[in-house]
Amino acid sequence: MKIASACIYALKIPFVESFSHSLSERDCSDSIVVRVTTESGISGFGEGVPRPYVTGETCEASVEYVKNELLPWIVGTDLDGIDLKRPFETVSSLLPEPACEGAVAWNASRCSLELAVIDCLFRHYDLSVNRALPPASQAVTYSGVITCGTTANVEAAAQRCKAAGFKTIKMKVSGDEDAERVAMVRDILGSSASIRLDANGAFNPDTAIRFLESVEKYDIECIEQPMPRGSPTDLAALRSSSPIPVMADESIVTIKDAHDLVRCKAVDYFNLRISKCGGIHNTLVISEIARSAGIGIQLGCQVGETAILSAAGRHLAAHLQGLRFVEGSYSTHLLVEDISEEDIRFGPTGRASTLAGAGFGITVCETLLNKYAEHTILVS
Repeated sequence: MKIASACIYALKIPFVESFSHSLSERDCSDSIVVRVTTESGISGFGEGVPRPYVTGETCEASVEYVKNELLPWIVGTDLDGIDLKRPFETVSSLLPEPACEGAVAWNASRCSLELAVIDCLFRHYDLSVNRALPPASQAVTYSGVITCGTTANVEAAAQRCKAAGFKTIKMKVSGDEDAERVAMVRDILGSSASIRLDANGAFNPDTAIRFLESVEKYDIECIEQPMPRGSPTDLAALRSSSPIPVMADESIVTIKDAHDLVRCKAVDYFNLRISKCGGIHNTLVISEIARSAGIGIQLGCQVGETAILSAAGRHLAAHLQGLRFVEGSYSTHLLVEDISEEDIRFGPTGRASTLAGAGFGITVCETLLNKYAEHTILVS
């Protein structure tokens, strides 16, 4: 059964409240959703979240790249020729491997189409993606997140996390002034909570060490991306002096990044995000590189992702053994409306069950896709 057509949706879904960190403040989603449809009318959906400061992609450029560079390789593909024993590798191999152009990795673009074909493939056979990603656990526990903001806003967010029963928290930080807020959050959450910090590259080597030394006493699990993406040797130098373990995020986008960071012994953790890393296949490859090198893994998410990426992340989080932290499935905790008929949100304490329906296990509502699409492009 061949893929006969595709449609690209550029989504803008408003947030319940704005989300801030050192690199950006946003009040709506900016996802690219791709639908592929077979000759018999079976559709699959995928999503990518372009971020100029992560992969170098803008939404506009991603739409054009999917339309002009990726879809010509997929429309006409016979799903019956895809090996169900290694579907992620097979689908990924159908797409051209682009050379990185400066900061552009085109990973969010690739992810949107890879997920769409995978979802369509498993719906074609009426199978769940968990056939290829057998769950090691029947539930996933997500972290809470505290964004940058005023002291009053940070305090209110910490109180909400405590009331919701989160035991693992990530707190966004952007400068020395946040040390007092870290102390406040620790006081609110108590000694048993796991707190990690995320700087989104806000510091330089000197300010990073000064800040980390000032918050070490608050029992911090790790600091995510303390400095901007650059040479892995810079992160390695910081790690050698840091009193707190270091996690890479914007510094790990490609498989080559993973090898470079391992070679330099630059970090203690990788933050893997399906969209950022270019799809499930690449994320699995990088997770194995990390495991072999003794590097811990966080499975993260993109702020504002919809139920499509959340569902893919749920399958991957349930499958990967030894994950240290998991983020995602915010859905209408953050979006005013999500695009799936099913409720994909995590519940109290961040807990959510695995998914078992055909494809990624969610039903995408095309009425809502059309409602929130700034524009759509049909390809056949």
